[in-house]
Amino acid sequence: MGKLWQKHGQRPLHESVERYTVGDDPLLDAVLLPFDIAASKAHARGLYAIGILTRKEASQLVRELEAIRKDAAKGKVTITNRDEDCHTVIENWLTAALGDTGKKIHAGRSRNDQVLVAMRLYMRDQLDAIARASLRLARSFLQMAKTHRDVPLPGYSHTQQAMLSSIGHYACAYAESVMDDVEFLLAVRTHINRNPLGSAAGFGVAFPLDRKRTTGDLGFGAIQMNSLYCQNSRGKFESVYLESLVQLLMTLGKFASDLLLFTSQEFQFFSVDDSLATGSSIMPQKKNLDGLEILRGNVSVLIANQHLTQDIAKSLISGYHRDMQLMKKAVIESSRIALHSVEIARLYAEGIVPNEEAIRSKISKGIFMADIANALVQEQNIPFREAYRIAESRLDTYEINYKKNIRSKKSPGSPGNLGLDLYEHRLQRLLKRVQ
Repeated sequence: MGKLWQKHGQRPLHESVERYTVGDDPLLDAVLLPFDIAASKAHARGLYAIGILTRKEASQLVRELEAIRKDAAKGKVTITNRDEDCHTVIENWLTAALGDTGKKIHAGRSRNDQVLVAMRLYMRDQLDAIARASLRLARSFLQMAKTHRDVPLPGYSHTQQAMLSSIGHYACAYAESVMDDVEFLLAVRTHINRNPLGSAAGFGVAFPLDRKRTTGDLGFGAIQMNSLYCQNSRGKFESVYLESLVQLLMTLGKFASDLLLFTSQEFQFFSVDDSLATGSSIMPQKKNLDGLEILRGNVSVLIANQHLTQDIAKSLISGYHRDMQLMKKAVIESSRIALHSVEIARLYAEGIVPNEEAIRSKISKGIFMADIANALVQEQNIPFREAYRIAESRLDTYEINYKKNIRSKKSPGSPGNLGLDLYEHRLQRLLKRVQ
């Protein structure tokens, strides 16, 4: 069968133009196919509700759409350059199976709102999956904090040892960061969870489509009302979606950078499970944490993909443009990277063990000077600035007790007052939201 837009007697599209304009869509649309099918089912039921389809026709269409979904899940449905996209594959299948009934599915819609709703459903699905995976990672960081609560760890400022911290304090920093990232993911989910189906090419249709019905059928939180804005929001919604992934990857990238430094021979703060390291083809002693290096690099990939999306969309006039097609790759690639990166970070979080003896040997005594100054303020009631000046002279007589020092930091969120119960409560609340 021909392309959906091809008119009778029209010359076939030049092969080179076809190949150039279709691009990677056959691969990308294989990912979007189940979401396009879900939207097509909702559309068929909506057409029945307003009398465009009979009950029998709607049932036949829904049945065949489910058959496509099942075959696609088994890898039996392919999208070629000649198909262009998943929308064409679906309509051609329905027409081949049901004749004129199959041709009725496109009443009241355009490929423009088809791709909008498929992308919206895909992004929503990915946000749910990434949020769930991220909370498993947050759980791993909390477990690290509980297990190694009082294991000392130097805290750094300006890449120099600053004050004594702990593994528990360090791990809680990442647990909280990931939970913040999940909150943002869920906020973006709410923002983009608006139904564009029924906006057609951006200018509405003559049919009295029940957009409220399809909104409920597809689980959207609201209707995206203005049909032109539906098209104009493409790029904006993808950009904010990618921003939520970038924020998460920035957290994971910092963790990767930390571990790459802290596991080096110069630091040896942590040992890493052998299953998480590769080797060198020429240097037998090497133990390389390639997964963390790729994770660190993928932060830049996601940032670039967000910039690409913004750059494509920023100056387009109102309405649909084929340029928008290029955003699909950025969104789908970034989603895959984000989900996999969370899993990789969790493996490393669970696969490291602190080397307490090595950590203690690397801690400089000067790290306690702020503690000496604070003690002088409390014990001798002298101004902090004076205590600051004389702290160094008291360093030689300072008795180091790591656990006591850690527990002395009592301000909320500090090494001696981690707030583990608060984190646990927050984690449970978030888990309920993503179930």
